[in-house]
Amino acid sequence: MRRHGDSYWHLHRAVVRDGETFDHSTIRHWLQGSKAPRSVASMELLGRIERRYRLPEGYFKATLPHPTRSVSGHILDDIGPAERRRLAWHLPDDFNYRPREEQEEILEWVRRVIVSGSTDYRRFQAAALKQRYAIRFPGVTYGQAAAANDGDHVDGANEIEATPFTDPDLISGVIDAPPMLAMEMADLIRFKTATLTAFGLQRNGVWGEETASQKIEHLGLMFGALAAHPRGNVRGYGVPTQHLTFGLLVFPSVWDWYVQWRERRRGFYTTWEIDMLRISLALTRKDTGWLRQHANLAARLHPIAGLVSRMDIDRAKADWDDACDVYFKHASSRVKEIQRVARVHRDPFEPIMPVLEADSPVGEYRKITEEILRLMPDERLYRRPAAENVRSFLMLRLGLHLGLRQKNLRQLMVCERGHLPRSERQLADMKRGEIRWSDRDKGWEVLIPSVAFKNANSSYFGNKPFRLILPNLGGLYEKIQAYIDRHRRVLLAGTDDPGTFFVKTVKTTSRDASYDQNTFYEAWRLTIQRYGIYNPYTKRGAIAGLLPHGPHNVRDVLATHILKQTGSYEQASYAIQDTPDMVAHHYGRFLPQDKAALAARILNQVWEAA
Repeated sequence: MRRHGDSYWHLHRAVVRDGETFDHSTIRHWLQGSKAPRSVASMELLGRIERRYRLPEGYFKATLPHPTRSVSGHILDDIGPAERRRLAWHLPDDFNYRPREEQEEILEWVRRVIVSGSTDYRRFQAAALKQRYAIRFPGVTYGQAAAANDGDHVDGANEIEATPFTDPDLISGVIDAPPMLAMEMADLIRFKTATLTAFGLQRNGVWGEETASQKIEHLGLMFGALAAHPRGNVRGYGVPTQHLTFGLLVFPSVWDWYVQWRERRRGFYTTWEIDMLRISLALTRKDTGWLRQHANLAARLHPIAGLVSRMDIDRAKADWDDACDVYFKHASSRVKEIQRVARVHRDPFEPIMPVLEADSPVGEYRKITEEILRLMPDERLYRRPAAENVRSFLMLRLGLHLGLRQKNLRQLMVCERGHLPRSERQLADMKRGEIRWSDRDKGWEVLIPSVAFKNANSSYFGNKPFRLILPNLGGLYEKIQAYIDRHRRVLLAGTDDPGTFFVKTVKTTSRDASYDQNTFYEAWRLTIQRYGIYNPYTKRGAIAGLLPHGPHNVRDVLATHILKQTGSYEQASYAIQDTPDMVAHHYGRFLPQDKAALAARILNQVWEAA
């Protein structure tokens, strides 16, 4: 404007057409930096200004502190406001002006690749999520069941939330458990989570919080399948809910129906069925099985046509131990049979294959954090979006440096610089770690007691805590300090502080700032959708071919990176606090060509020296 002798009034008269209601003060706000263009009309006006000053198309758009999300068009008329906002991030700025065929092509790509992730498993998951059948257990949660007295039953109305990212069938139940079944579940959870077992009972192993929640969900699915209508979409068995009881789980016919029902739905057997049968084995194991030690459950059994006869029930009542022995032998045989034919439906490596195939997987994944910084909004204009960007950056950076499981990362507590950190004993009681400033090492330290880890008894820990000084690389310390000093408070918006390093964005519809398993997964997945997946239509995103995924995949990235560099499963296990055997079976993608390339790199040094 100075170069062309324009005032904002002159510019307004030159680019705003007759009949348009674009206020001249808007351009003045742009000049002052108090506002920035975001609407479709503003984007159109920027284009006119570019043409007036003979600037390249998109010149001003490239300098904006925050990408526009305003889209419209008849093709979006049937889409709800919430979905439209989600889609708008991934649509090009000129979406409204493109031919309808191109708009349909772009929307199809965004939905298939970015929103759902175009894998066989995700497509199966989307279809399975439409069929709801799980039973929920109001009031039966880890904390309440574990704290209840031995003779009490749990009351309340807390609903067990599903985890749809572990298995497509894990959805919010639509059938409340009948009172007797709910009491049985509460008793099982108390048995497996209490510090000390009730007098006269024996057990082998204790469930942690997330394991207990998972078992509630998985068993709720089984009871839900049994109760679902046989002529409905789910095609369950139609057992009356008042006849559902854990006592049914001692009959081989019940389990055979369930695992075969799941095989019909999916088309083949998977490790899911094996894991469910192993739960039943633990419940009926001699001396320590909860089901074996509760012969009183036989009194609640009712015949089920074609599944459990009156003779079966009478036989179980007469000798409960024998019924458990018969089932235990049957289930052990079934596990071996299914293991021979089980197939992998969900390849955990598939969403991050472009990263794992790179020479430097960590270097490739790091590009996502650089893309987050590249698209960082102006904090003066967009405090909350800027805070969310910094949080996304730190999620990925801490994940890459620490290699923690999701639970340990999202439950990480924070101690502000200059404050007294929690003692190791306090953290052990909380079963959580903490990020705090170390005056001795002049750096940000992460300390996590071994009891906080899923594999606390692993040889990796040896009953010693995990301690790591984060490296001050790539602006990490600057972002940590800014997040603690400013951004975290913006996200909390004055609500109760849960004390964790990562907090949710507090809104009028959600006042709880603490993450759970599902919301933390969603936050990570959203970051990958926005900054990780390369979008050919917007030219945003760091990695072509990447698909949506959660925080657990970072452990695959770290293990594979070290394997490609060193060939050592032991060193790879150090990066993710696990054992070499776990890396070999579950994490590292170390193919024959990777091994050959590593050996050739060493052998070729002889020829290079010559």
